[in-house]
This record gives sequence, C-alpha cells and structure tokens, in this order.
Amino acid sequence: MKYWLMKSEPDEFSFEDLWQAEGRRTHWDGVRNYQARNFMRDDMSVGDPVFYYHSNCETPGIVGLAEVCSEAYPDHTAFDPGDKHFDAKSDPENPRWMMVDIRYKRKLKRPVPLSEIKQHAKRLDGFALIRRGNRLSVMPVDKSHFRFILALESKPAGAGS
Repeated sequence: MKYWLMKSEPDEFSFEDLWQAEGRRTHWDGVRNYQARNFMRDDMSVGDPVFYYHSNCETPGIVGLAEVCSEAYPDHTAFDPGDKHFDAKSDPENPRWMMVDIRYKRKLKRPVPLSEIKQHAKRLDGFALIRRGNRLSVMPVDKSHFRFILALESKPAGAGS
C-alpha cells in the first residue's frame, strides 16, 4: 500500500463535489505532467489512501480522505478536441495520458492548512508538498508523514507535535 496526495482547485472539483458524485467517486482526469501521470500509471493501486487537497484557494490544505478505486486507464479528455485537456499528440491506440478513479472516504474533522503543515517542516522532511517549487497535482506521501498529518486533524489548529 502506498499513500498519496491529490490536489484540486475547489472551483474546479471540490471535495464536496466528490461527496455529491454518483457513487461518491470520480475519475481523476486532466493530469498533464509526466511525473504525476507515472505515479498514477505505475505506482497507484486500488485501496491506496489519498489526501484530498484544495489548492489555489483562500486557505489551501488537506480537507478530506479518499482512496484509489481503479487501476490506471487512458484519460479520455486527451482525445476530445472540445475538452480543455485535449492533447492532439495523444492517440487512443497509444495513450499519452492516464487517470485513476478515486472514492470519497471521509471529510477531515478539520481542514489541515498548508500553513500548519509547513510549521512541521522538520518532522515532515522530504514531504513533496512543502518542497520549494513543487507543483505536482499527484504526489506520493511517506506513510509516517501521512499518519502524522492525519493526527493533526484531532489537534487544535496550530498545536505542536
């Protein structure tokens, strides 16, 4: 089992949208970064836990838990000229872009904002989310980091470790 963080802008597809989706699941389409694609294609497995992260908003942070509920498969949005994620170089016979499905597990007791996560930078050494210049929408999370961040939801905001 591996652990993940997946970013979405709440104006695009929020954690609430995932809750409201049919079967409380959705496909994670539109990823156009090779490293993030490779994580989904090569490393994700059904049942892997996922932090759902709201980005590009007033208070970015982890808001909920989801799980991977499908193996990777071709991202159909790459083949649709009317879709904003269209890629003319992607071929259905040899797809360039992949996606997985994720399923809603639960909302966190309280969101864990990025600012709070950064306060624990020493304890979270190596965590890609707080690495300078990181812009990946899909990233692995070390098991110990996952557990530590998950424990933050039960502590008052800004509480020490």
